[in-house]
Amino acid sequence: MITLVEKLGALARCVLEEMGRMVTFVLYALYTLVRNPGKPVHIIKQVHFIGAKSTFVIVLTSAFTGMVLGLQGYYTLAKFGSEGMLGSAVALSLIRELGPVLSALMVTGRAGSAITAEIGIKKITEQVDALETMALEPFKYLVSPKIVAAVIAVPLLCAIFDVVGIYGGYLVGVKLLGVNTGAYFHEMYKSVVWKDVYSGVIKSLSFGFLIAWICSYKGYYTDHGAEGVSRATTAAVVMASVCILVCDYFLTAVLL
Repeated sequence: MITLVEKLGALARCVLEEMGRMVTFVLYALYTLVRNPGKPVHIIKQVHFIGAKSTFVIVLTSAFTGMVLGLQGYYTLAKFGSEGMLGSAVALSLIRELGPVLSALMVTGRAGSAITAEIGIKKITEQVDALETMALEPFKYLVSPKIVAAVIAVPLLCAIFDVVGIYGGYLVGVKLLGVNTGAYFHEMYKSVVWKDVYSGVIKSLSFGFLIAWICSYKGYYTDHGAEGVSRATTAAVVMASVCILVCDYFLTAVLL
C-alpha cells in the first residue's frame, strides 16, 4: 500500500513539474516576442509553412466532411420531414464545431509534427546551444515566430474549411438529393448568427496557440538521438490532439 502511494505521489510530482515547465516555456516565449520580436520575415515563413502548405489537406478534408454531413443530415432530417433545414444543420455543425476542431487536428498532424521534429533535431545536433553561445536568443528564432504564425494561420484555415465544407454539403444535398437551393441557403442565413462565427474564431485561435505551444515545447525538450526525436514527435501530436478536444469542450460550455 505504501509503495502504491509513493508511486502515485511520484507520478503527481512529475505531472506538476511538466506542467510548470510548459507554463514557464510559453511565458518566456511570449516575453521574448514582446521584448525582441525579431524580423517579420520569420513569421511570414512560418505562416507559409503552417498555413499555405496545409491548404490542400484542409480543402480535401473539409469537402468530404461537408459531403458526409449533407448525406447523413438529409436522411436524418427526412425522417421528420425537415429536409429544408439541411443548410442550417451543415453550416452550424461546421462553423461551431467541426471546422475549428478538424482543421486544428489536420494542422497538428501535418505542421505540428514537423515543428517538433525540426526543433528536436536542432536541439540534439547542438544548434540551439550554438545560438546561445553566440549570444542569440533561441526562442526568438525557433519558438515565438511559430506561435504567432499558428495563431494567424489556423483561423484562416478554419474559414476555408467552413466555406468548402458548406459547399460540399450543398453538392450532396442540393445537386444529388434534390433539396431546394433557396431553402438550403435561406435556412442557413436564418440560423447562423454572429455568435456562432466568433465562437469558431475563438476556438481556432486557441487551438492554433495550443498546437504551436505543445509541439515547440516537445521539440525543445526532446531526448538525444533519433529515437528521442521520434518519441517527442509522437507525444506532441497525441498531446496536442487531446488538448484540442478537451479545450473544445470547455470553450463550447463557456461560449454557448
